[in-house]
Amino acid sequence: MRAMTDELTTARPLPPGVTETELNEALAAFAQAIGADKVATDEDALAPFQDPYQVPGESALRPSAVIAPTSVEDVQAVVRLANRYKVPLWPISRGKNNGYGGAAPWVRGAVMIDFRGMQKIEINEELGYAVVEPGVSWMDLHDAIEAGGHDLVASIVDIGWGGVVSNTLEHGLTYMPYSIDQASHCGFEVVLPDGELYRTGNGGMDDNPTWPLYKRGFGPTATELFMQSNYGIVTKMSYWLMPKPEIYLPLWLQVWDDEQMPAVVDALRELMLAGTIDMRPQLSNTLCMASMLSARSDWYDGDGPIPEEVIDRIAKELGLGRWMMRFALYGDEAVVDHNFAKLKTRFESIPSVTILPSEKHTADKWETLPNPHERVQIGVPSLDLYKMVGWSGGDEGGHVDFSPVIPLTAKAAAEAQELFTRLTAEAGMDYLGGMLPINARSTTFILVIPFDTKNPEQVHRAYELAKKMVSEAGRLGYGEYRAHWSLSETVVEQYGFNDHIQNRFNEKIKDTLDPNGIIAPGKSGIWGTRLREAGYPLA
Repeated sequence: MRAMTDELTTARPLPPGVTETELNEALAAFAQAIGADKVATDEDALAPFQDPYQVPGESALRPSAVIAPTSVEDVQAVVRLANRYKVPLWPISRGKNNGYGGAAPWVRGAVMIDFRGMQKIEINEELGYAVVEPGVSWMDLHDAIEAGGHDLVASIVDIGWGGVVSNTLEHGLTYMPYSIDQASHCGFEVVLPDGELYRTGNGGMDDNPTWPLYKRGFGPTATELFMQSNYGIVTKMSYWLMPKPEIYLPLWLQVWDDEQMPAVVDALRELMLAGTIDMRPQLSNTLCMASMLSARSDWYDGDGPIPEEVIDRIAKELGLGRWMMRFALYGDEAVVDHNFAKLKTRFESIPSVTILPSEKHTADKWETLPNPHERVQIGVPSLDLYKMVGWSGGDEGGHVDFSPVIPLTAKAAAEAQELFTRLTAEAGMDYLGGMLPINARSTTFILVIPFDTKNPEQVHRAYELAKKMVSEAGRLGYGEYRAHWSLSETVVEQYGFNDHIQNRFNEKIKDTLDPNGIIAPGKSGIWGTRLREAGYPLA
């Protein structure tokens, strides 16, 4: 691993092994191929492509240029030229993967590919799907469904400005029934590292109508190889949409005794396995919920983690409990009523657990529900839940996320809770934790580690805590479902079975498809031989 040198602080970022003259030649070739108006190098154009939650001015991971393609042919031309000049490309959809590195490239001097000029949406109401380009946001998709008068709804994320394609490729979590195990995507169009155009599954046939309907094809299915990888650039994707249900019933569960959270996890697993709950609940502790409603300074301005007595006060004054779960039921009214009675009986058999009173809603009410959490669960996007980033530092707040996958059992939840609570307290940080089940058998256990970006010591302490948590969770056998770039090498270290065969396998594929290491080098710890021999990743 090569240490950072003075070259990383020079005014103009240069890609690995590329001189300034060579970079200028490459940029001129890009401009000639796709149009000078689609290539930018000025500071204003490059400013958005950084990690928004680093200490201002500290990050060396800056791009050298940004390219804004408007067609798949543009992307193919850029990829072919990047190979000629050995200039790495870093594609982003919307650049809103905040908490995991944002829009920053993982290698200095990379040329960003910004897809906000590719926002086409095609909706098929009969079969219930949309085909989207990588610049499409959740808000764009929602608006297209509404504008077309389609009797459909999309499972979405909490903050609507993100990309449908990028969130899917990162194994991102949405909430409605089609979200379980990231089941909504079907069929990718991909520009491979040599510029060839590839389609997964039945997209391998000309004009096959089941490409957006059937996830496989004949022979191996390559779709998952393009998720969290750097084996190609996805330029089109099918996303399944759900028919609007007759009834939507948003629900809230409170746990007033912290010790009863594991028992709730067991009950949740039983109800999900039985199909009573057929969506992705979100279980959050007091501070995680409070961060969406208030700021830390509203409650406490001392150093170190917020004391237990203050957390109890927050829980009571905001009516949150020590844990709170949002979830929902969808479907015909009789089925919703039946499932509600069943889950209420099961959950309220646990001491200190309460199911809050709720109201059933038909489709004409969804857009105007006052609670943004309840709108999200029925596919209505907004930016209202972005407030949590300001828990520490207000408008200059930030966070890094740590998110291992654990079994959906009381034992695993209690074990993770004890470990993460202890490590957070030892680091003097607030503990904002939550669980989002991936399916009925496993869940992410997400820690949002907040900080004030104006406080460099606090920022660095947060990232060191996240890195330590990766290693400690690894000792329990738990790996992350996604990770910030600064944690990726530590995450890869945890996957040590058979002398790290998983990473060695990934590197072999990278070297075969992308011998020049052009597409997103370093993504998920996959660098390729060329850059590893040059000393990457940097220390």
